Amino acid sequence: MSTQTGQKAKASNERPEYSASVTKQHGPGMGNSATEKAVNFGPSLRRLLAELGPNKVLLGVVVVMGVASVALSVYLPRLLGKAANVVFAGFISKHLPAGTTIDQVIAGLRAQGKSDQASMLSGMSLIPGQGIDFSRLGGILSWAVGLAVLSALLSFLQAYLLNKVVQWAIYRLREKVSIKIDSLPLSYFDSQPRGELLSRVTNDIDNISQTLQQTLSQMLNSALQLVGVLIMMFTVSPLLGGVTLLIVPFSLAVSLIIGKQAQKRFVDMWTATGELNGQVEEAFSGHALVKVFGRRREVEAEFKRTNDKLLRSSFGAQAISALIMPVNFFIGNLNYVAVAVIGGLRVASGQMQIGDVTAFIQYSRMFTQPITQLASMTNLLQSGVASAERVFEVLDATEQTPEATGTLDLPVKGHVRFEKVGFSYSPDEPLIEDLSIEARPGQQIAIVGPTGAGKTTLVNLLERFYDVQDGRITVDGVDVAGVPRGALRSQLGMVLQDTWLFGGTIHDNIAYGKADATEEEVHAAAKAAYVDRFVRMLPQGYQTVIDDEGSNVSAGEKQLLTIARAFIADPAILILDEATSSVDTRTEVLVQQAMNRLRVGRTSFVIAHRLSTIRNADLILVMEHGAIVEQGTHEELIAARGAYWRLYQAQFKAGREEAVA
Repeated sequence: MSTQTGQKAKASNERPEYSASVTKQHGPGMGNSATEKAVNFGPSLRRLLAELGPNKVLLGVVVVMGVASVALSVYLPRLLGKAANVVFAGFISKHLPAGTTIDQVIAGLRAQGKSDQASMLSGMSLIPGQGIDFSRLGGILSWAVGLAVLSALLSFLQAYLLNKVVQWAIYRLREKVSIKIDSLPLSYFDSQPRGELLSRVTNDIDNISQTLQQTLSQMLNSALQLVGVLIMMFTVSPLLGGVTLLIVPFSLAVSLIIGKQAQKRFVDMWTATGELNGQVEEAFSGHALVKVFGRRREVEAEFKRTNDKLLRSSFGAQAISALIMPVNFFIGNLNYVAVAVIGGLRVASGQMQIGDVTAFIQYSRMFTQPITQLASMTNLLQSGVASAERVFEVLDATEQTPEATGTLDLPVKGHVRFEKVGFSYSPDEPLIEDLSIEARPGQQIAIVGPTGAGKTTLVNLLERFYDVQDGRITVDGVDVAGVPRGALRSQLGMVLQDTWLFGGTIHDNIAYGKADATEEEVHAAAKAAYVDRFVRMLPQGYQTVIDDEGSNVSAGEKQLLTIARAFIADPAILILDEATSSVDTRTEVLVQQAMNRLRVGRTSFVIAHRLSTIRNADLILVMEHGAIVEQGTHEELIAARGAYWRLYQAQFKAGREEAVA
């Protein structure tokens, strides 16, 4: 498509109203304000997790591996408890008189009044005089090592596959955002500061990626571990299991209270991040103006205010969320003390073995650990969901009207008609009403008038950057609303006052107007636009690399390059919005001569403030307040001594005064 991407800033009455849900832009140093929106956590989280859906099979494998890995790791304390029982029983057995039975030893202890010791030994498997059974102990420890290795291997494979699932989900999310941006109307970008939008599609998506990467695996394993440990605890001792289970309501209550406070600050943090990015992008893009008008201190002060706001919200979010882990550790330690006391009493009474108590103590630790992890992961998840909602706001933005299926008759002749067109950016501020224009094939139509008259709006309507609200626009008799935007714009070449060059070579910037352009076509377009004459003087010629802002070529040279880009597209209709405003007088004459040659057989719309550039136009339209107040040739309009004559006299008088000065 030959349309240039940069858009000319509109006058105040042409600028659409900003949405209440986005940050308003006020210019360097003038301050930003943002409307904050609370995170709708549940629905946003479900929507975010739905992005993993296309990889549900792989996700199922991840869950199975997680179950297997956690099951093996959860069984390890039970095995180690059995090993402890073997060691402890062997140690006690070795100090009992050989040749007796355990029943005789217990009976002797009761006879001596040592019933507590007798009760403790009655719950143990002892062979008096025999030491530690190292054969059985070695078998148990071998199983423990094997299960630990297998659990670690499954955990690694689970993390590897989950990483693939997450990265594919983020890939699809970025793709959705890219497609969405392509389908959004120009009005959306007019109402969005670029830095804020860039923050949503870069910082926020990166934060979502990191959140999913860090939380999904841990939260899945923690949940599985919680269930597995709970089962094992009740298997070992229902009483101690019930005591441990009592901490869950306290942990959940603490986590919810702290999490709600952290959630608000995470929303503030990412809102402030978007504001800061918008200010930085704005200040860097307009750094020359900031310096010229001496607004550096105001810009720095505004940056400091937003940066301070980001610091406060970030510190608050992290500080509050950091409370969850120590508070839950404290609750877990209380449980640890209760388990140790009750377990010791049950061992002393012979109701439990020492290995079961040591195993249960490990399980109690393993039980509080996933609760703490789930609580801390919740805060990371809060941050990720806050970012996800900001991205979803972009995905949910109202798209431009669906593409039509009509076609233009090729080759396009360039017969353009505006038939009773009505349009306004805001319902309460009408701009264009009942406007009718006809441009015949090959005609040069010049549009003049004061700032804010609606001149640029006309070409935006023709390009379908905005759709008309009343009437219609036709090209060769075909309503443009019934033609796909791409098909329409492929027949239009547009050059704006605000030039835009891409980072790359001069050759690539010119060839951007035609995907399959040959070297000969690039050079021909360059010569026609008088680009060739200065490119030949550069050391690398057409292979000279232009930086992203085009700062290594002059403003006039950038304008010529954008004109060459439009010429190579060979459009049926040319739109020139102050296209020669940045070139010197001599170059302007050369460009005008090239225009006269290239416009043969093409319809051209020229928006101009310098009336000297459109004296030879076939038809001049004079606009005021969205309406055509005069039309005719230069000579006819001068003779009529109306609005055009007043504009011409004002420029002529200003020119004479400058010459005298």
